[in-house]
Amino acid sequence: MKKISTGLAVGSLLLSSFNAIANSGEKLRIATFNVSMEAFNYLGDRSQKPTGKELEHALTSNHKQINNIAEIIQKTNPDIILLNEFDRQDDNLATLKLFLDKYLEKSQQNSTPIKYPYLFQGPVNTGVKSSVDFNNNGKSAETPTDTYGFGLFPGHFGMAMLSKYPINEELIRTFQYFKWKDMPGALKPVNPSDNSNYYNDEAWQEFRLPSKSMWDIPVKVGDKTLHIIASHPTPPVFDGPEDRNGKRNHDEIRLVNDYISTGKDSYIYDDNKRYGGLGKNKRFVILGDLNASSVDGDAINDGINGLTTNRLLIDPMPASDGAKAHSLENKHGKHHTAHWRMRADYVLPSSYGMNLLNSGVFWPTIESEDYRLIKDRAASSDHRLVWIDVELK
Repeated sequence: MKKISTGLAVGSLLLSSFNAIANSGEKLRIATFNVSMEAFNYLGDRSQKPTGKELEHALTSNHKQINNIAEIIQKTNPDIILLNEFDRQDDNLATLKLFLDKYLEKSQQNSTPIKYPYLFQGPVNTGVKSSVDFNNNGKSAETPTDTYGFGLFPGHFGMAMLSKYPINEELIRTFQYFKWKDMPGALKPVNPSDNSNYYNDEAWQEFRLPSKSMWDIPVKVGDKTLHIIASHPTPPVFDGPEDRNGKRNHDEIRLVNDYISTGKDSYIYDDNKRYGGLGKNKRFVILGDLNASSVDGDAINDGINGLTTNRLLIDPMPASDGAKAHSLENKHGKHHTAHWRMRADYVLPSSYGMNLLNSGVFWPTIESEDYRLIKDRAASSDHRLVWIDVELK
């Protein structure tokens, strides 16, 4: 029986070789993958309004795109993986169970089936209505403009974590309800024409910072604990001159950075009102589609740059030949993780308590037989699976 908590191009190291050494010590592969398994991709007619059942229906129909997503995961075989944009239907996690039972645990194109006994898929802010007027149109509780995170139903664009190792469920910390106003020095959006606040006083007092959530999930690996810190900040676009999404993206990333940084974390509280961050000398891996790059795109890049250069972690700078070929004109192209030519997805291990062995991005070149899995947006996702191999010490 699965342990369910209701509260995610293989590179130079061959998968078979890694599996051989993984059995001899505390070595594991950790990945993130924005699978884009959200309602809009299964509507058929995108003019329709999603109900939240679309992913469940797709999963019961032997869906080719989902077959390919499962095959990518089987081929890379992570021990722990965060899935971004995986709709959360309800506390029973019906869609997540279907994905495991009907796709990951069945061979896809002769790939080895994979089982994850331990799962976590907590609630997120997307599609959750507020009682206030966030978009200043004189109306409240509209969907999706007055929700805590852009979405047309609760759980839209959700997250999920899958693990081969036990999760210490009692020590999971979630940060869905953290208020933006409670971050010291928050980048509060203002109207540049007159420097007035974009959000009225009532809205600012109510506004939650995480567009989905932030999670600290302790995983037991032998006699050691590894903290998986997962998030999915809002894209820094789709706004106006006030740059509300750009500033929110920056501060969502800053929340992660402050959480791991003792001395900067005292203001942070979780959903149980426990204050403080991760603490010193903890093994962690930061996972997720952070929707930001320090060298490409529209993000306020000192947020992501501050995170990736934090001395408490290692930035593996994973690369792939497929990404390089996709953006030959961009010197940073080999590090891209999204089809739309940016590094957006991150797997960042702590510098304490582990050795980095290898890293990579599943992005086959056009000459590869596996290119069929990523050849276009309909094949799987517009993002690529990103992974690292580490040894805990």
